[in-house]
Amino acid sequence: MASKDLFWVGSARDDLREFPEDARKLAGHQLHLVQLGLEPDDWKPMPSIGPGVHEIRIHTGREHRIFYVAKFTEGVYVLHAFEKKSQRTRQADLNIGRESLQAVLAERRLAAAHAKKGRR
Repeated sequence: MASKDLFWVGSARDDLREFPEDARKLAGHQLHLVQLGLEPDDWKPMPSIGPGVHEIRIHTGREHRIFYVAKFTEGVYVLHAFEKKSQRTRQADLNIGRESLQAVLAERRLAAAHAKKGRR
């Protein structure tokens, strides 16, 4: 089974590295499933962040979340990783997810424009 590359956006990788060890290991396993084209064990769509964005939910006594988008052929983009401290996701975390997605989309548009320009 082919594995997609993992692309980290903004501080997502550093933020995930701050997770406690048990949550970090679970996160790594869940992201690997996504890279293989499989669904994580516990996830939900996040249309409020953008089309194709999902949230991995990690439960270890503390709650951790990872926003990602896997709909692009080149790989899986990890948009944001954070500890969730209340029932509702903080607006700041949702905003980081949206901003990260917008950065990915802008980068992809730029790469497509360069590729198109190179074909002329």
